Amino acid sequence: MTVTPTTTQRLSSARRRTRIAWTEIDALTRTAMVVLAAIVVVTVIANVTGAAGSTSATIGGRFQPPALDAPLGTDNLGRSFLPRLFEGIGTTLVVSIVAVLCSAAVSVLLGMVAGYLGGAANEVVMRVVDILYAFPALVLAILVSALIGPGRPAAIISIVAITIPLMTRVVRLATRSVAERDFIVSARISGVRTPVIFLRRLLPNIAGTVIVQASYALSVAILVEGGLSFLGFGVQVPEASLGLLIQQGTLYMTLAPHLLIVPGAVLVVSILCINIVGDSLRDRLEPRETRSLT
Repeated sequence: MTVTPTTTQRLSSARRRTRIAWTEIDALTRTAMVVLAAIVVVTVIANVTGAAGSTSATIGGRFQPPALDAPLGTDNLGRSFLPRLFEGIGTTLVVSIVAVLCSAAVSVLLGMVAGYLGGAANEVVMRVVDILYAFPALVLAILVSALIGPGRPAAIISIVAITIPLMTRVVRLATRSVAERDFIVSARISGVRTPVIFLRRLLPNIAGTVIVQASYALSVAILVEGGLSFLGFGVQVPEASLGLLIQQGTLYMTLAPHLLIVPGAVLVVSILCINIVGDSLRDRLEPRETRSLT
């Protein structure tokens, strides 16, 4: 007679597996994950509840040093810089995540079509990808922004256009490798429809590759958004983003260096942590690479 585990036993087993998985992650990656989680959680709480204060209220003089009512001092208009910083982080994260999700969806579809169907479909997809890949990233982003006007949509479309080429190439290679396996060949011979093969057989087997590439694309997205906003082609005043805060901070670098240093540090730390987590995901989800000790 089989004994069905209770809910408590299942939860206990899940917690045990989670603890084991956490201890298997190296210290550097754990630190990066904790820092990223802290940035995201604190930013969400600050923006949703307004706990950091108003982003538009003037609370004192210009460029005041840190104080109780303004933990990071004030900006050029006498506003507390802390809520502006949280608003900027939130804007950058939202724009970057939305862009990466759109890019991943398009890249997965194009990569699977090119890798699975081959022939003319492969040639059309890869030539379009090659054209986008030929443009320098920042030049392409500025071109898109100049065509549709600065703002959040321009930043999202620019990030999608920049991240699609490499992600599509990687998904195509992964799809070609999976498409040659016996279970895919037998499904085709059995008359299984192509959309079913895509969703039930191809996609689950390339999901690891997609996740790894999406993590790297997120760091690129944050960097591109920062560059566009810094140059005036991305998020516009009165909104805030990390790139826009850095651009404004350069104007008062000698008077209030914290207006430049703090958002710049957050941008660098965020990208660094995302890349560290991405490397760990690659090692776990794509363990095919062999590493030499020499």
